[in-house]
Amino acid sequence: MAKIGVVGAGYWGPNLIRNFQAHKSCTELWVCDKDAGRLGRARERFPGVKTTDSYDELLKSGVDGVVVATNVGTHYALASKALEAGKHVFVEKPLAASVEQARGLVEQAERAKKTLMVGHTFEYSPPVSKIRDLIHSGELGRIFFISSMRVNLGLHQKDVSVIWDLAPHDFSILFSWLGERPTSVTATGKGFVQKGIADVAFISMVFPSDCIAHVEVSWLAPSKLRRTAVVGDKKMLVYDDMEAIEKVKIYDRGVDFKDPETFGEFQLSYRTGDILSPKIDGAEPLGLETLDFIKAVDEGRKPRADGRAGLKVVEALAAAQKSLEQGGAPVRLD
Repeated sequence: MAKIGVVGAGYWGPNLIRNFQAHKSCTELWVCDKDAGRLGRARERFPGVKTTDSYDELLKSGVDGVVVATNVGTHYALASKALEAGKHVFVEKPLAASVEQARGLVEQAERAKKTLMVGHTFEYSPPVSKIRDLIHSGELGRIFFISSMRVNLGLHQKDVSVIWDLAPHDFSILFSWLGERPTSVTATGKGFVQKGIADVAFISMVFPSDCIAHVEVSWLAPSKLRRTAVVGDKKMLVYDDMEAIEKVKIYDRGVDFKDPETFGEFQLSYRTGDILSPKIDGAEPLGLETLDFIKAVDEGRKPRADGRAGLKVVEALAAAQKSLEQGGAPVRLD
């Protein structure tokens, strides 16, 4: 049983508040925001929540865990102060605005022996979990490459590029699926609407397993697309999050190559089999994510998207941003 305080009742905060309030194991829920209008709307929409415009009051209220749902530039200061006050902390993605800040939070949480969790919501998505199981079981074989597209029209951010806004989703998914982080990152993009803030980016990554990945993110697209293709040497699949029912389709397709024994011998065998759409649980990812944080607070167990997972994503984001600023030069990760 946990007492939770949510900081930030703006764009994403109400979704977190709704899910925490729905969990019976959340015995007390606080909402903190400097905006009186937001607090008023929170009280109307979520009867029973306690509200305050003072972060210090929230930290003194007796809450066990603090959820930071504010803009990325404030993540480090708010999370660090909560850890210093002896609270478990959940931070919306990305964990922090720099590698140094993210590493600092991870080390601070480990010293304090407190949970540090990051809001990689898609890691809790049932389709994403299903694909992770398929990859880890070896059903797709060795993964050759992954291609992902996450685009829509808006919402433009004023303080971070589209890389920091949208790519955390795809990075966290890819790292979870492959069980590794990239060795190098390359990014190209441009800011068309706001000078100096990229609203479209094309990111390529190379992984230790020799898998390569390509991620396209954009705030400038005629329609909303959330589509990923995974190609293995045994099978392939497509994950389309915009599909209402069949979000994952597995293709029993591939190409078998026979090494030529003579100069004139060259054989490729194309395999075309069934297309399967597996049954997938319809649970809300945010509900699973918020419950994971409560259980981490109550039981002291490691959450799926812990602080170190958040640090790996921030390292890749920083590398992509650096590559973008250097005209697409590859950036290696240690």
